[in-house]
Amino acid sequence: MKVIAFNGSPRKHGNTYHAIKIVAEQLSQEGINVEIIHVGNKPIRGCLACYKCDQNKDEKCVIDDYVNVWIQKIKKSDGIILGSPVHFSGISGTLKCFLDRAFLVSSVNGNLFRHKVGSALVAVRRSGGVTAFNQLLQYLTYAEMLIPSSNYWNAIHGMNPGEVLKDEEGVQIMRVLGQNIAWLLKLVKNGKDKTKKPVKEQKIFTNFIR
Repeated sequence: MKVIAFNGSPRKHGNTYHAIKIVAEQLSQEGINVEIIHVGNKPIRGCLACYKCDQNKDEKCVIDDYVNVWIQKIKKSDGIILGSPVHFSGISGTLKCFLDRAFLVSSVNGNLFRHKVGSALVAVRRSGGVTAFNQLLQYLTYAEMLIPSSNYWNAIHGMNPGEVLKDEEGVQIMRVLGQNIAWLLKLVKNGKDKTKKPVKEQKIFTNFIR
């Protein structure tokens, strides 16, 4: 099994990376391969709202950059981890640009990420962690992904790179999260051929202004 973890921090080895590594170690112990992709330092622009991805139905964004490569990596994976630092009580701008485009492409191309295991975590100095964490969850729920939890909200605290490792509760949260991701991945794998999958419904769009 394969999990792709996206590091949304501009710092390659900052606190978001350390949080992801704690989770990844638990997955590795269960024989699950983890690839960490550094998103936060890439020149990724936001969605153009052109809906060419919907017209072309080729599983691609019309802006041909890293995003299209990562969409295919998610499609071929069993699960993903979205990690972000907290910037003004929200996720990093580059990560949001990536997620807006990737999840739209997934949606208009038959929901490419449906029923994969999806998880999220944030690294924060002091406040805004839950707000940013909830922001990441919106993408996962929108795509009908299966979301494992930990024993608290998935936030870990620290300022300078590596300081989060001193947050004992935060480290435990990430460790438990990794264990629960591994368990859910195995449940999905072992039960996939034994349980009938829900039929995918055609999306209904309702506009409130007539």
